[in-house]
Amino acid sequence: MPDLLIELFSEEIPARMQSRAAEDLKKLMTDGLVEAGLTYSGAAALSTPRRLTLTVEGLLAASPATREERRGPRSDAPEKAIEGFLRGAGVTREQCEVREEKKGAVLYAVIERPGRPAAEIVAEVLERTIRNFPWPKSMRWGAGSLRWVRPLHRILCLMTTEAGAEVVPLDIDGIGAGDVTEGHRFLGNGAFSVTSFEDYEAKLKRAKVVLNPVERAETIWHDATNRAFAAGLDVVEDRGLLDEVAGLVEWPVVLMGDIGEAFLGLPPEVLQTSMKEHQKFFSVKNTTSGRIEKFITVANVETADDGATILAGNQKVLSARLSDAKFFWENDLRVARQEGLEAWTAKLSNVTFHNKLGSQKDRIDRIAALAREIAPTVGADAARAEQAARVAKADLSSEMVYEFPELQGLMGRYYADAAGLPSEVAAACQEHYSPLGPSDDVPSAPVSVAVSLADKLDTLTGFWAIDEKPTGSKDPYALRRAALGVIRLVLANGLRLHLDRLFDAQLLRHLLGETEDTGTLFDMLAGHGFHAELEAEVARLGPTGADWMTKARASGASALSDDLVAFLHDRLKVHLRDEGIRHDVIDAVLAMPNRDDLLLVVNRAKALSDFLGTEDGTNLVQGFKRANNILTQAEEKDGVEYSFGADVKFAENPAEKALFSALDRAESAISPAMQAEDFAAAMEAMAALRAPIDAFFEAVQVNTDNQILRRNRLNLLSRIRTICLQVADLTRLDG
Repeated sequence: MPDLLIELFSEEIPARMQSRAAEDLKKLMTDGLVEAGLTYSGAAALSTPRRLTLTVEGLLAASPATREERRGPRSDAPEKAIEGFLRGAGVTREQCEVREEKKGAVLYAVIERPGRPAAEIVAEVLERTIRNFPWPKSMRWGAGSLRWVRPLHRILCLMTTEAGAEVVPLDIDGIGAGDVTEGHRFLGNGAFSVTSFEDYEAKLKRAKVVLNPVERAETIWHDATNRAFAAGLDVVEDRGLLDEVAGLVEWPVVLMGDIGEAFLGLPPEVLQTSMKEHQKFFSVKNTTSGRIEKFITVANVETADDGATILAGNQKVLSARLSDAKFFWENDLRVARQEGLEAWTAKLSNVTFHNKLGSQKDRIDRIAALAREIAPTVGADAARAEQAARVAKADLSSEMVYEFPELQGLMGRYYADAAGLPSEVAAACQEHYSPLGPSDDVPSAPVSVAVSLADKLDTLTGFWAIDEKPTGSKDPYALRRAALGVIRLVLANGLRLHLDRLFDAQLLRHLLGETEDTGTLFDMLAGHGFHAELEAEVARLGPTGADWMTKARASGASALSDDLVAFLHDRLKVHLRDEGIRHDVIDAVLAMPNRDDLLLVVNRAKALSDFLGTEDGTNLVQGFKRANNILTQAEEKDGVEYSFGADVKFAENPAEKALFSALDRAESAISPAMQAEDFAAAMEAMAALRAPIDAFFEAVQVNTDNQILRRNRLNLLSRIRTICLQVADLTRLDG
C-alpha cells in the first residue's frame, strides 16, 4: 500500500488561516479519495507560514472494480420511460439484460466499472481541491485563473511504496507536481528532492523548518519560560498569542528584550495589550510586584550577534508605540483628575449606540435609572448604583480605549480611582461587563451586580423593542450571551428578582421615551408591575397616566416582556441541562407561578430532580399520573369537574381511609413548606404519599357502579392532583 505526501508551497499564509486550512486540505482530500474508492489507514495535516502539508498512510494502490445492477422498466414499457432509464444508467439498450419476472420481461442494466490507479484518482481529487479551496480570502496573480491565499509556487505530490517514490502527474495553471520543496527562506540552502514523508520532514528540519506547528509552539514556550526564569521573571501566559506566533515563523528563535524605564509605570494591562496587538510580543512580569518589565519576541532567523540587532530594532519600534500609550495614559489621567469622568460621559451623546436605540448617552441614562431600581434588591445603595452606572462607560471616550477597545472597563476602573470616586464605583466600571462567557467570573459586589444587570437587561429590552432578536445561529448583538450573563448574575448572587417587572419598565423606556411623569410611573412599575396592577396605578396620574396606558397597550410592552422571559428560560434550560437536570423537570417547574424568578425556578428544579432520583419519587409520579388520567377521563365523560367534596365517611376500604389520612398529613406539610420555599421538605411530604396511593389503587375500584362511591373517589383523586401540583406540574414529566 503506498503512502501519499502532498505539499502546497506558497508565499506566507496568514497565521490565523493556517490551522483551518490544514484541516480543510485533509478533509477535502480524504473525503474525495474515499468517495472514489480509495481507503487509507491514517492521515495528518501540518502547516508552516509557507506550506500546507498532507500525509496519508496505507492508501490503496487502486480503486476496486465495481459491478452494479439496476432494475428498469418492463421491456414493453413506453419508449420514453425506457430512454430515461438508459440515460440515467449510462448504457444502451443492447447493453441491458432482459429477465423474466412474474409481471413480465424486465430490463436490467449491468454497470461494470474497472478499478483506477491511485495516482490518477489523487491527481483528480487534488486538482479539484486546489481549485475549490475554501480560503476566507484569496487572490489571483499572473495570467492564470487559479486563486490561492498567496501566490502558489510549487506542488509536491509523491506516492511512496517499497519499490520507491513516484511523482503523481499533475499540472495546474503551469505549476507541475514534483518531488521538490525548499527550506527556510533565509537559512535554507535552496530546493531539494524528497522520497517520503519521513525524508521530507527530516530534510526540512535540516533546512531550518519545523514542520509541526505544535512543536514550534512548544519550542517557543519552553525557550521563553527558560529565559524569563533565568532572569527571575515569569512569562504572561497567552495561548492565543502563542498559536499565532507559531504561525509566523518556521524556525523559532526566542529573544528577550527590555522595556524602557520611562514606560514601566504604565498599567501592566496597557503594556501587555500594546505589545501583543502591535508587536506580537509576550509580556514578562516581575512575580513579586506584578509589573511588566521585559518582553519576549520570536524571530524567524538566527543571527551572528545572537539577535542583538533584531532586539535593538524591536525595542526602537516598541518605544515609539509605548510613547503613544504613555501620552494617552497621561492625558486621560489629567482629564479624569481635573474634569471628572462626566466630561467623557457628556461626549457620548454624540456616539450612536444603535440608529434605532439612540446614543450611548441615552443608553447610560436608561441603565442608570434601572440600576437605581435594582439596587435595593441586590443590597446596593441606590444612589451609589446610579452614580456607578453614569460613569461605567465613560472610558469609551478616553484616548486609551479608542486605541485599545479591548481595555474598556479596565481603564474605567483606573480613571475612576484617579478621579477619586468611591472604590465600589470604580470596581463597577470594570466588572459591569462581566460575565462575558461561561467561564468568566461573576461580579459579587452589590453595586457592580446592579450595574451589570441593568446593562444586560437594557441590551435585551432594547433589541427586543426594535425587533432585532436572535434568529437561528445568528446573534449579531450577543443577546444570548447577555441572557446567560443575567442568569449567572442571579444564580451566583442568590438574587430574587421579578424580571417581568424590570423588563416592563425598561421596555416602556425604550418604546415610549421620557415625559415629565416618567419617574412617578416607573416607581409604580417597580412596585406593582405592568402585568398585574399597572393600569389602576397609572390611572392615578390623571390624563397623562391615561395617555401613557394607551401608548403602553399600543406598544405591546407586556407581550414583549413575556417573550423576553421565555428567551431567558431557553438559556436557563441549557444552563441547567449542563448541570444534569432533565428538560422535562425544567418544564414542570416553569409551569408554576413566579416563573420570572429564576432563582426560585432553579431551586424548584433541583429539588424536583433530586426527588425523581429516588424510588419513592419515581413511583409517586406514576401514581399521580394514573390518578390524573382516571380523573381526566371521568371529567370528560361526565362533563363535570371533580374538584371538591371528598368525604372520608364514604370510604369503605381501609386503604381508602388510609389515603384520606395521608392526604391530610401531606397537605398540612406541603402548603407551609411551599410558602417557606422549603422545596426539599415539600418533596419529602409528597414522597410519603407513594405507599398510600399504591395501596389505594391495589385495593379500590374507582369507577364502581355505586355512583356515590364513584363520585367520592374521583374527588379523592382530585385531592391527589391538587396537592401534588402545588410542588410542580407533574403532568409535564416524561414516562
